[in-house]
Amino acid sequence: MAEAVKMVAKNSKAYHDYFIEEKYEAGIELAGTEVKSIRQGHVNLKDSFCHIKDGQMWVIGMHISPYEKGNIFNKDPLRQRKLLMHKREIMRLFAHIKQDGYSLIPLSVYFKGPRVKLEIGLAKGKKLYDKRESAARRDAKREMDRTMKSRNTRY
Repeated sequence: MAEAVKMVAKNSKAYHDYFIEEKYEAGIELAGTEVKSIRQGHVNLKDSFCHIKDGQMWVIGMHISPYEKGNIFNKDPLRQRKLLMHKREIMRLFAHIKQDGYSLIPLSVYFKGPRVKLEIGLAKGKKLYDKRESAARRDAKREMDRTMKSRNTRY
């Protein structure tokens, strides 16, 4: 039986600002109060990114609000958190990042069974004209869906 996946937070701005080429799943090293805060949905991925240093991957800028009942055990909300992946995967991603324009962007945080997982995207930045093009494509699709729906409801 597959483990239940419960989505907690999604970084929709990442899909607007980047072309996501590949997706990876990583574990994340957290304190107990951080896990409790994530369970309540107090996590924000906006403006966060991943960084590889000394063969280890870190997520920077991920905000986890302090747990209300956590008192002295609460950690800094914006601290760097270590990501857990196989060394060869990290080194392969490091090779991709060395190419120009590639970044590692957190896409979503979710629970897979009792564990907190972070979905990471190997992303290439969009230019302004790319953003306009994708917005126009999305609007055209929405308009086509609207006309198809209105045609189907008449009969």
